[in-house]
Parts: sequence; structure tokens; C-alpha cells
Amino acid sequence: MPETFEHFRDHALAQGFSEVLERRWQPSQVVPLHTHPFAANALLTQGEMWLTVDGQTRHLQAGERFELAADVPHEERYGADGAVYWVARR
Repeated sequence: MPETFEHFRDHALAQGFSEVLERRWQPSQVVPLHTHPFAANALLTQGEMWLTVDGQTRHLQAGERFELAADVPHEERYGADGAVYWVARR
């Protein structure tokens, strides 16, 4: 059975994450180099994205996960259909 947002949220909260939300991105949106003051653990649920960290770009598609530690510089680029991911933060 595919994972639900509720299952993702409950599992993340049980692991000590303090916030869980759904993020939606516009088609072909680009987010230039930036950081976040929180660690993130995410599951891409729709679309595709490219995540660049330390000069390494990873192409992610629906069903794939990614993690980022707090304060890690990274860039994001979203596919022609945009993207949706669920993200747990701490």
C-alpha cells in the first residue's frame, strides 16, 4: 500500500521531528543557493526535482526521498509539471 501523509507525519513525529508539512512547487521553478535553519527529511510524492549539494546534482522522482542537515547550502530546480513533497523538519 502506498504511504499516506498521515503515516509519513506520524512516523516523523515519532522520530523527533517537530514539524511536518506538504510543499508544492510551480512548474520549472528554480530556487537558487540557500540554506535552512532546520534539518529536513522529505518524500517526493509528485513530479520531479533536481537537488544540488556540494556541486553534486541528484535527480529525484516521485517516490524518492532526500535528507538535508541544517545550514547545508543547496539549490533546487523543479520539473515541467512542478512537484510536491512531504517534509519533516527539526
